[in-house]
Amino acid sequence: MADMNKVNYQKVLDQTLAQLQEEGRVPRLLIHSCCAPCSSYVLEYLSRYFDITDYFYNPNIYPAEEHEHRIRELNHFIEQMPSEHPISFLAGDYEDEKYYEAVRGLEYEPERGKRCEVCFRLRLEEAARKAGELRMDYFTTTLSISPMKDEQLLNEIGAEMGEKYGVSYLYSDFKKKGGYLRSTQLSREYGLYRQDYCGCVFSMREREELRPQKQTSEESLPEESRLSRV
Repeated sequence: MADMNKVNYQKVLDQTLAQLQEEGRVPRLLIHSCCAPCSSYVLEYLSRYFDITDYFYNPNIYPAEEHEHRIRELNHFIEQMPSEHPISFLAGDYEDEKYYEAVRGLEYEPERGKRCEVCFRLRLEEAARKAGELRMDYFTTTLSISPMKDEQLLNEIGAEMGEKYGVSYLYSDFKKKGGYLRSTQLSREYGLYRQDYCGCVFSMREREELRPQKQTSEESLPEESRLSRV
């Protein structure tokens, strides 16, 4: 049975965009971006309606080389991608110590648990603060494009931080309307680097732990079944 209290945030976004078009306005939007692949569809979609500042703030990412790689990839994508309205790129500081302090005691929480919620709060608060500093009309995040991320939680945190810093949060669920599929298409089209973990050392650890299980599971299949996966 579906959760009757679950909000359709794509529908909310549709209503906001329709109102902006009716008013003939092109507001300024700060988008918190986690990586180039997740940002690709969101930037393509929203640049029709907003002047965008794409803000990369992800102190959770490990190691530092991965952090720098994602910055370069995202900046390069923005430089290549055609857009109806301007898109500028801004990279925040790599405050990994701030992240580790925030998640202290939650190191062994499972993915999609309390540690992830704390991480969302850290990044969305900084996005809201930066949006207020830059006098943006709205801010939002690309995170809801992932099928693994809880869009209800993300939007609730975003609204809370928007109220705290006096900036309107742009409600969204970017995985809807084929958004996630489109992001994979754009990633192939632009040859984007697609990482296989969310970014933090804990998700990397979980990936490494699951790898032998996956390999063992596949090796236990009959040869014809394994060949069918190639």
